[in-house]
Amino acid sequence: MREKRIRVWIFVFAFVIGAIGMYFLITSPLFSKLFEENIIYKDTIIDKNGLNTSVNKVYDAVVLIQNYNQNKLSSSGTGFVYKKNKDKGYILTNYHVVSNSSDIRITLSSDEEVKANYVGGDQYLDLAVITIPADKVLKVVEIGNSEKSNIGDTVFTVGSPLGYDYRGTVTSGILSGKDRIVEVAVGNSSTEDYAMKVLQTDAAINPGNSGGPLLNVNGEVIGINSMKLVQDEIEGMGFAIPIEYAMAHIMELESGKAIVRPMLGVSLINVSNTAALYQYGFDVGNATEGVVVAEITKNTGAAKSNLKKGDIITHLDGEKVSSIAYLRYELFKHNVGDTVTVTYTRNGKEGKTNIKLTEQVD
Repeated sequence: MREKRIRVWIFVFAFVIGAIGMYFLITSPLFSKLFEENIIYKDTIIDKNGLNTSVNKVYDAVVLIQNYNQNKLSSSGTGFVYKKNKDKGYILTNYHVVSNSSDIRITLSSDEEVKANYVGGDQYLDLAVITIPADKVLKVVEIGNSEKSNIGDTVFTVGSPLGYDYRGTVTSGILSGKDRIVEVAVGNSSTEDYAMKVLQTDAAINPGNSGGPLLNVNGEVIGINSMKLVQDEIEGMGFAIPIEYAMAHIMELESGKAIVRPMLGVSLINVSNTAALYQYGFDVGNATEGVVVAEITKNTGAAKSNLKKGDIITHLDGEKVSSIAYLRYELFKHNVGDTVTVTYTRNGKEGKTNIKLTEQVD
């Protein structure tokens, strides 16, 4: 009986001490600060600041880009300062944002307008570099690594959807996919003639966001927003060029030099392009994928190979070629002087030939 009373008193004592300790904890300045800094709900602590710290790291480095022709605004987009030296600030954006421009003006986060100079770009990468005076640069972004990012990671964008009125818009979402292959039109082409490997995100990307940064939670750039699937039945699918692709060619873009790419030495028609095939008189039988050799250029690797007009190219170095866009995607992995193996069908029979790549001539 005595032992039972002792246990009861120990329990009461512990309860009282615990209650007193909790009272002092709740009324202490430390707990008050914790409550002010965070929202506490059950066992979950949610930072009230969210992405605020990371946004602040990059916000002043992102700019609105406006493209003028004959003093008339023709298009707008976004860019970001990725480098600065004593003379210039270097801004990365999409090629289609600044191509065919007679006057490029950028608007800083301070709302100051500055004239920019076009340095170099590439329509296949859809990347371009422009510069502004160094003393106009407010901040420079940190370059991250998309290869270290995982599907489901939180990402965000800063950009200028719909132009000036919505400049500095921040949107967030997750990294929805990696290594997505998307076919795109190059220049003024009306067909998809190149394939790009891109990052997919559900962060809102709208016209005007092109050229802006896709960032991880640390505020590091992992991609350059480039396009969006615009169809009534599709929502929340935005795409960004991995930052590694840009950095791999940044010296060429900064120097204004054209990026040298290889060519097979053939003119091609998609098997799916029935109108063009009819015009040239080609019969592809039951083929549904691949590209038809329409012409072979003299003094090229293809001219010295076994390829003939009318052949259907189906693979390049063992990789499937379903269209011209995919052929270029596989081809541009190689360098001038490399030898590739082309698989083709002729009269229903498969053949292979080796082709030495020559320099592409625009």
